[in-house]
Amino acid sequence: MKDELIAIIQERLKGAVNPKRYIHTMGVVKASVYLADKYGVNQYDATIAALLHDFAKGYTRQQLMDCVAKHQLSVDSIMLETHELLHGKVAAIIAKQEFGIDDENILNAIENHTTGREKMSTLEKIIYLSDFIEEGRNYPGVEELRKIADIDLDKAVLQALDNTIVYVVSINKPLHPNTLHARNEMLLKKQR
Repeated sequence: MKDELIAIIQERLKGAVNPKRYIHTMGVVKASVYLADKYGVNQYDATIAALLHDFAKGYTRQQLMDCVAKHQLSVDSIMLETHELLHGKVAAIIAKQEFGIDDENILNAIENHTTGREKMSTLEKIIYLSDFIEEGRNYPGVEELRKIADIDLDKAVLQALDNTIVYVVSINKPLHPNTLHARNEMLLKKQR
C-alpha cells in the first residue's frame, strides 16, 4: 500500500509540475531519505513529505488564492504579498484531501518547508533542509551546507535559515516572521 501511494503521487506530480521541478523534487526525496536514515526519522514519511512539498509550486497566484479561500486557510499579510510562500500551505491541503495524508507531522513538513517555524520536528527540519541541499542545487555555500547537514542537523538548518534571511533581504522582499522565529529559537537553543 505504501509503495502504491508513492507511485500514485509520483505519477500525479509529473502532471502537476514542470520537468525541472520534478527533477528537483526527486532530489529532495533522495536528500530527505538520506537525512531521515541518518537522524532516525521514518523514511516513508520523509518520502511522502518530499514528494508533495512543491506539488502546488506551479500554481498561479490566482490558483493559490482560490485554494486559500476555498479551504479558509489562515494566511498573514506577508504570505498574501509574497504569494510564492503559499504553495506549501496549498500542497499540505492537497496531500490531505487528494492523497489521504492525515499525519500532522508530514502535513507540517509540507506546509512549513518554505519558511520554517518555531518548534520544528525533525521531519520538518529534514524537508526544509533537503530543499536547500538536494543534489541539483548549485549556489555559493551549498557544498559547505551539505557537509554540515551530514554532521549536525540543527546547525545545518540554522545555517539554511541564516542564508534565507540574507537572500530575502538582498532582493528586498518581505521576510516571513516564521523564518525569523525559527532562527531565533534554534540560535538560543544552540547557545544554551
